[in-house]
Amino acid sequence: MATLENQTIVVQKTRIAEDIYSLWLQAPRIAEAAVPGQFISLYCRDGSRILPRPISICEIDRETGRIRIVFRVVGKGTKEFSLLIKGQPLRVMGPLGNGFTLEGKKTILIGGGIGIPPMLELAKQLNCEKQVVLGYRDITFMEKEFEPYARVYLSTEDGSQGVKGNVLDAIRHYQLEADIIYACGPIPMLRGIKEYAGEHSIKAQLSLEERMACGIGACFACACKSKETDPHTNVKNKRICKDGPVFYAEEVEL
Repeated sequence: MATLENQTIVVQKTRIAEDIYSLWLQAPRIAEAAVPGQFISLYCRDGSRILPRPISICEIDRETGRIRIVFRVVGKGTKEFSLLIKGQPLRVMGPLGNGFTLEGKKTILIGGGIGIPPMLELAKQLNCEKQVVLGYRDITFMEKEFEPYARVYLSTEDGSQGVKGNVLDAIRHYQLEADIIYACGPIPMLRGIKEYAGEHSIKAQLSLEERMACGIGACFACACKSKETDPHTNVKNKRICKDGPVFYAEEVEL
């Protein structure tokens, strides 16, 4: 059940890279209920922008009742969020969606671009052997934050840090092995991971990135193709916001 936090308060804002910002929000009910892989929907203060913006939860601090999100400025809504200051109220709905299932003895956590932030809370909560592979175009961010929880490997498209190429190039280069892969990032990356996991008989959980409208499964704007027939529509699709955003690789067609 989603919790509507009408008076969520901005606790801290930090610019961590070019056009990428970190926000800590005072949201006790969301912090109490959230699990790794879920997201929240943020409403703009500007009334002309009606639809909320979905952003993955990066960290959960139940002791202080706070959650952290990390986002990239890509439009007017996220630009507004980047200008928020400490103490400002922010209307938020969440936690939303289905998160990761914690399992496995030896895991690889993969984040690509702005799909990196939600992997941090997962790295903190998994109680097993963990390897983290982070993929970037060029400028890196947050990689140091994963180091207390796992062995970290990097890939960059320009080869400026880590392995030159993508996350799968890094996995092959370092000859990483696991019984399950967790991943969040753009669809082309997830498509490659699904294929790789299938070839090596590795279980995989994928968090899909998609444009959303309502965020609660009512509008079907974020549907993806699925292996099984959806009982709501009698066609082979899944609602990423409601049925996901996390799916087992075999559940969805990418």
